[in-house]
Amino acid sequence: MFKATLSDPDLLVIPISTIAELIDEGVFNISKDKISLIAADRAMVAAVDFNILATAFDSYELEKETSIGLNISNLLSVLKRARSKDKITLSLKDSKFEIFLHNSTKRRFVVPLIEISQEEVPSIEQLQFTVKVELKPEILRESIKDAEIVSDAITFEASPKSFIMRAEGDISQTESILEKGNEDLLELDAKETVKARYPIDYLKKMIKAARLADSVIIEFAQEYPMKLSFKVMDKVSLVFVLAPRVLEE
Repeated sequence: MFKATLSDPDLLVIPISTIAELIDEGVFNISKDKISLIAADRAMVAAVDFNILATAFDSYELEKETSIGLNISNLLSVLKRARSKDKITLSLKDSKFEIFLHNSTKRRFVVPLIEISQEEVPSIEQLQFTVKVELKPEILRESIKDAEIVSDAITFEASPKSFIMRAEGDISQTESILEKGNEDLLELDAKETVKARYPIDYLKKMIKAARLADSVIIEFAQEYPMKLSFKVMDKVSLVFVLAPRVLEE
């Protein structure tokens, strides 16, 4: 038996709506400390690591750890029915997963469980980065929009003194430059100049999680996968890993 009530719907709706842009279905692991999901998209270009902690919930009851397979679109279609002042209760009993939305009225939805084989997803913890950048999400969002005008990929370049987001097309180019000390650049940790290029179509989907947090952390290395993290302290962690777009020789 599992039952948990959440008074802030956005802590669940925003992450799941962003994940749904990339992942069709997944196995949610329910433990005494959190509900988590680790999954990769079908093309194995991107992966997601989502955790909503037990501390995010008003109440959290669990008899024993369990895992459930869910279609992400089905789950999202129910969660999106939550109004801003609704509470969400998740319940798992007798192999039936129910979602209750309650305020002045109590609405009940049954979300079907599905059998999913847990495919091997490379461990995010094994990745080693040489650059860490923290900035305000709107800066990254606008830079992605700028880059989309001229290219289908964006280059991140970090040095000890600056972080640059650049895109180049056949005849056009754009770049956003943040010097160390800029109030929008909250952290810059780079020992040398490092560059990597990433697909914009994936980043456009991931950045939709920007509404969740006040800052976004970007970690990468030279022509290496990127880690994009959105976190709400003691409540939610939403982390994406994105493979680089390597230039053909």
